[in-house]
Amino acid sequence: MSARILDHPSTGEIRLEAVLHALADPMRLEIVRFLAESGRGVPCSEIELAVSKSTGTHHYRVLREAGVIRQVYHGTSKLNSLRRDDLDGLFPGLLDSVVAATRKRSTV
Repeated sequence: MSARILDHPSTGEIRLEAVLHALADPMRLEIVRFLAESGRGVPCSEIELAVSKSTGTHHYRVLREAGVIRQVYHGTSKLNSLRRDDLDGLFPGLLDSVVAATRKRSTV
């Protein structure tokens, strides 16, 4: 049995423009906020998105390919977690600012 491994950019390959593009969508911001608040690996099914499964898969892929999240297979599901250490090291304060702004928006 072979392990299924998803491609992720290395820390040095993460680019600000790709991260900003990934964070420019409200659904992806919701995923990032949820992951930031959970502080753990979360299966896709735990994050309720008001989109089809295929559209949700697209959003996760954009976040993963930009280097915002890490996805690993756990059985038949994918666990998602923020690449907080990488993002904080490359772009200090960006993730905290985005999550704080997303929280404000959701309470208005």
